[in-house]
Amino acid sequence: MPQRLIAGTRASRLAMIQTDTVVARLTETFPSYEIAVRQVTTAGDRDRRSPLHRIPGIGVFVKELEEALFDKRIDFAVHSLKDVPTVMPDGLAIVAVTERLDPRDALVARAPLADLPTGTRIGTGSLRRTIQIKEARPDLEIVNTRGNVDTRLRKVTNGTVDGAVLAAAALARLDCTGQIAEYLPAEHFLPSPGQGALAIESRTDDDETNELLAALNNQPAWRCITAERAFLSGLGGSCTVPIAALGTISGDVLELQGMVADPSGNKILRARINGNAASPEKIGVALAETMVRNGARELLGKPATK
Repeated sequence: MPQRLIAGTRASRLAMIQTDTVVARLTETFPSYEIAVRQVTTAGDRDRRSPLHRIPGIGVFVKELEEALFDKRIDFAVHSLKDVPTVMPDGLAIVAVTERLDPRDALVARAPLADLPTGTRIGTGSLRRTIQIKEARPDLEIVNTRGNVDTRLRKVTNGTVDGAVLAAAALARLDCTGQIAEYLPAEHFLPSPGQGALAIESRTDDDETNELLAALNNQPAWRCITAERAFLSGLGGSCTVPIAALGTISGDVLELQGMVADPSGNKILRARINGNAASPEKIGVALAETMVRNGARELLGKPATK
C-alpha cells in the first residue's frame, strides 16, 4: 500500500484551509501517510468578472481538478461541495463528505438586511442569492461581485459595495465571522445544495485510496447532501441556476426544503418534504417531482415532460 498521496485543491486561501483540514484529518487517522498538496487553477479562478451562470461549461471550479485526477497528477481532490455538478464523470466519484458547518448564507454589511437603506449596494455573483435578496428587499441594488472570499470582503471594506452575501461556513473557516451583520434565515434564503460541506473526490478504481478517504465520511452530512443533490438532479439543474435546497435531520427524519425560480426572479416556488433519513435520494427525487408538478421546469426554461 503506498505511503504517499497527493491532494488537489484550488489555490485560494479558503480552498487551502479546507484542504489542510482534510489532510490533517487523514494524517491523524493514518499517521504513516505523507500527504502533499498540489494547487490547480480552474476556469472559475481564471474568470473572476463574469457572473457564474454566464461562464461557459459545467463545473467551472472542479473540471481542471478532475482532469488532474484522470492524469494521476493528484490522488484525490477537495472541493466545496456546492461547486460539484450532480453528474460525475465516468471513473470519478465523491467518496466522502466532511462534517457540515453552518449551511446558511450570511450578510456582511453595516446592518441586518431589513435595516439597510434603500439603494444599498449588495455584492454577489450568485443568481440564487440575487433572486432571494430581491424577493426580500426589491429596493436594494445588486452588484455583480466575483472573486474569492477575501476579495469580496475587501470590496465591502473599500466601499466598492456596501455589503456582500457569502457562505457562513466560508467566513467561519476564514475566521471572519466577526464581520457578519446577519445570518440569513434558511426559510427565506435557502442555500446552494451542499453548501457548508466539503467533498472529497477520487478515482473509482483506486480502492486503496478510497478505503482511506471513506474513513472521513460524515454520515448525517452525506444523507443531507444526497437528498439535496437528488433534488437538483431531478430538476436537471446545475450549480449555477436558481435552485436551492437544504436538508436537516432530526432523529430518523430528514426534512428537505427546496426553492426554484425563473432567472428573472419574477416567480419563485418553494416546497418541503419529510422522509426516512435512511432514504435521502428518494426524498430528493420526491421533492423534485413535486416542484415539477408545480411548474418548475417551465421556470428553468426546460420543456415540461409528460
